[in-house]
Amino acid sequence: MKTAIKTAVAELLPVLVGQPPESDMGAEHTVDADGGGLSLASKLRSLSSGSFVQLLATIFKIVQAHLVRAAEVKRAIEWVMCNLDGHYAADSVAAAIALGAMVAESSQESNGQGGALPLSASLRSTSKVLSSPGKGSDAISPSNLSKNFRADVLRENAEAVFAACDAAHGRWAKLLGVRALLHPKLRLQDFLSIYNITQEFITSTEKVGGRLGYSIRGTLQSQAKSFVDFQHESRMTKIRAVLDQETWVEVDVPDEFQAIVSSLFDSEAIVSGSKDNAESNMTESYSNEGSQVGSVAQNEPTDSSSTTAVNAAQGKAEVIERKKSDAVTSSQSNNSNTKERGKNATQTLEYGGVSYHMVNCGLILLKMLSEYIDMNHLLPALSLEVVHRVVEILKFFNTRTCQLVLGAGAMQVSGLKSITSKHLALASQVISFIYAIIPELRQILFLKVPEPRKSLLLSEFDRVAQDYKVHRDEIHTKLVQIMRERLLVHLRGLPQIVESWNRPEDADPQPSQFARSLTKEVGFLQRVLSRTLHEVDVQAIFRQVVVIFHSQISDAFSRLEIGTPQAKDRLHRDITHILGCIRSLPSDNSNNSATPNWGQLDEFLAQRFGAEAS
Repeated sequence: MKTAIKTAVAELLPVLVGQPPESDMGAEHTVDADGGGLSLASKLRSLSSGSFVQLLATIFKIVQAHLVRAAEVKRAIEWVMCNLDGHYAADSVAAAIALGAMVAESSQESNGQGGALPLSASLRSTSKVLSSPGKGSDAISPSNLSKNFRADVLRENAEAVFAACDAAHGRWAKLLGVRALLHPKLRLQDFLSIYNITQEFITSTEKVGGRLGYSIRGTLQSQAKSFVDFQHESRMTKIRAVLDQETWVEVDVPDEFQAIVSSLFDSEAIVSGSKDNAESNMTESYSNEGSQVGSVAQNEPTDSSSTTAVNAAQGKAEVIERKKSDAVTSSQSNNSNTKERGKNATQTLEYGGVSYHMVNCGLILLKMLSEYIDMNHLLPALSLEVVHRVVEILKFFNTRTCQLVLGAGAMQVSGLKSITSKHLALASQVISFIYAIIPELRQILFLKVPEPRKSLLLSEFDRVAQDYKVHRDEIHTKLVQIMRERLLVHLRGLPQIVESWNRPEDADPQPSQFARSLTKEVGFLQRVLSRTLHEVDVQAIFRQVVVIFHSQISDAFSRLEIGTPQAKDRLHRDITHILGCIRSLPSDNSNNSATPNWGQLDEFLAQRFGAEAS
């Protein structure tokens, strides 16, 4: 077995190395220290992933041929041993084997005494032992010798096939080990080709060998875990850099990302939970650089079961490609229909009937989540690892976004001059979108997670979702706080403005600078938030703003000393102007009054100027 695999590698490598290299990662061309060309290990590392799969597929065929032959020999020997009873040659065979063993033993004892007995002497002594009556004659009778001989042959027969399988597993694991540093860096589909053909190889050889190949399974699991770890770390590095460069400016949503949402979060597939539906929901995988996954190398053998795994991987890739294409086509069709109605559908990301305004980092996170889902479906044995990584990247994105926007860290790392209400609103939209998809994301990922581990992970996801909700609420609180701070700034300048109210009436019937500036800023905030946030969020924010305006402004006006009729007229003009602004704010009316956003300032107006004035 070892020789056959070694010969196959030696003969195939020159051919495969000479093939035009593919564009996948990890092709390294190191030379021997003596400069005499590539070593065997270096040649294996220089192969593209497609060529390496071709090598494995050929070795698979060779191993199968040897193991099938070994299994036939094993069955033939078992048949002979099982049909030996009663055969005229059975006792002769057993005696001959016993004789050979005793001759060898006698020879060893004689060598220990300084000389060897002649063969004739040892034969005579053996014959006497076999023919002499006595107590020990039953133990070495031809019948017992035949049974012992048969048991030994059957045991060694099985061990020979075990050894052949172990040798094949060892050689295969060695080939994987040579490229251990390259495989984690491959694109998902390329790694999956190697992973699937190895799984098929293990399953096939274990059926012949009759016992599990723990060593090769460990090697494959180790490389798969390294793949997930590397892919996760590269994505963590990328999202960290993207967030630090984010300027929190709204971007249009390419059709590709709408297609991801449409294909991933198909409610029917989530509810069914079936393997076929889960696989059909996978989106196309991309490398770390964002390039499209290439197909497995051509010219692979198709006449052997060793290609089953590779063909399965290609089939999954085709499903991914088809779903992706269908989703993009559907998205483009919807866009064209929507644009005919006069709306630019690329401005927002649609999910669950709700539109979300997006920034660059939010779209990149969505793309990464789709890639994690692909890994989860295509590497089900590592589902637990993948889910942990998804939780980690979601936590990091939420925490870092909070630091950059609410914590104003973007002013240092991204060069923003200030954190505006527009920045806060866009951050709220991204956080709201992720919060909205977390339940569906959890359902998709948990299709592959072992049942005993689900409860702990469910609580992890619940905590992450709660963190996103708290973050969103804190952003909205910050928007309210911004308006409160602006109000306090204007109120601080109110006494100086009131001093001018006692002068004779001027020709300008306009409200004071205080009232005009304040309502202008409120109107600006309303326009910004109404264009970006959902209506329910805008109403919740301005409900708090209305309460603050009523209490703060009425309290400030009540402390003013208004002594002249013209001052009283100007106060009435300002109150009316401010109340007009408050009436127009999109707040859900939380009181029983028929007047929109009625409050303390209305009461103050009625007290000062009577019910008619109010």
